[in-house]
Amino acid sequence: MSSIAVVNAGSSSIKFAVFDAAAAPQLRLKGLVEGIGATPRARLSNAAGETLLTESPPPEGFDHAAATRTMMRIAADWLDGKDISIMGHRVVHGGPDFAAPLIVTGDIAERLASFIPLAPLHQPHNLAVIRAMHAEHPNLPQVACFDTAFHRVQPPIAQFFAIPRKYSEAGVRRYGFHGISYQYVTGRLREIAPEIAKGRVIIAHLGNGASLCAVKDGRSVASTMGFTAVDGLMMGTRCGAIDPGVLLHMIDQYGFGPREIEDLIYRKSGLLGVSGISSDMRTLRASSEPAAREATALFVYRILREIGSLAAALGGLDAIVFTGGIGENDKETRAEVCEGCAWLGVALDPAANQPGEQRISAARSRVAVFVIKTNEELEIAKSAWEILSAG
Repeated sequence: MSSIAVVNAGSSSIKFAVFDAAAAPQLRLKGLVEGIGATPRARLSNAAGETLLTESPPPEGFDHAAATRTMMRIAADWLDGKDISIMGHRVVHGGPDFAAPLIVTGDIAERLASFIPLAPLHQPHNLAVIRAMHAEHPNLPQVACFDTAFHRVQPPIAQFFAIPRKYSEAGVRRYGFHGISYQYVTGRLREIAPEIAKGRVIIAHLGNGASLCAVKDGRSVASTMGFTAVDGLMMGTRCGAIDPGVLLHMIDQYGFGPREIEDLIYRKSGLLGVSGISSDMRTLRASSEPAAREATALFVYRILREIGSLAAALGGLDAIVFTGGIGENDKETRAEVCEGCAWLGVALDPAANQPGEQRISAARSRVAVFVIKTNEELEIAKSAWEILSAG
């Protein structure tokens, strides 16, 4: 039996997983190579989360290509002869052209590289691993799965900015992100509550990156992220929606250039910027500092503002689904959001608001509330299997 490898590359780490190649892929291995460009570390675990090995590669010259070779090497010894037949990658931005998973050719890789300015924190690293894999294993099919693809079905009016049409036609539009997660959660909701999944649902993907998506009958209607992955909600280090005049002010009054603006809105804002303490919600919840409380309160406030907007876009609301690192694990955020949505008919069951995938709304709630653990790796594996089996 062959295997499917799934890769999610970041600026300093590569997360990967190996599944059996099947219509219902089964997880076999999970791994992490981190500390790229600094102090590298590698870890491999089995499907139960038990550590199989750890190692610390030499730091000299340890870039994404070296990390890719390390990933393949440490996985190979535990594959029991099951060759990797196809590799699926999370690629953040598919631009206006790519609305479904596809095999990456040289021409497609170049087209994807043109979207780097739209996703500077992610796209370069996604492509670095694809190129490194092609150099090492040129005959291995590599599938790109796009975070933007789920939203390509939105009505045109939901994708437009109120700018001169020539720019919209050139690709300056709302794209939306976290689409692989939304695709998985939508499918999982269809299994758990099929009738609700046909209705008007807001999925809250809350983590270091955070967004909301309005889904009707399983299709994206509107989302909080727009042209780039910095729009919408306040995030770990990203500011979310901001008056463009603020950025002009920074240019005029503080002499900011483009890269300084980028650094401000992507890396120095959000929970980190407001609190001055941390981008980690767990750290802020444990802190007694007033700035930490203000940061978490602003995070919830922005979610509530955007839920109101998306409920209007949907014409009502039948369900809210929490997912992502904060959405799945921080019961305080869930409780505060549900309390703020009481006007929509949301009523939380405090006893159910505990760890685990489940329905957490009270019986009297007019809006169902769920916690669903996302699984982007499995969603990518399914897409890779479909392409592999189609031949």
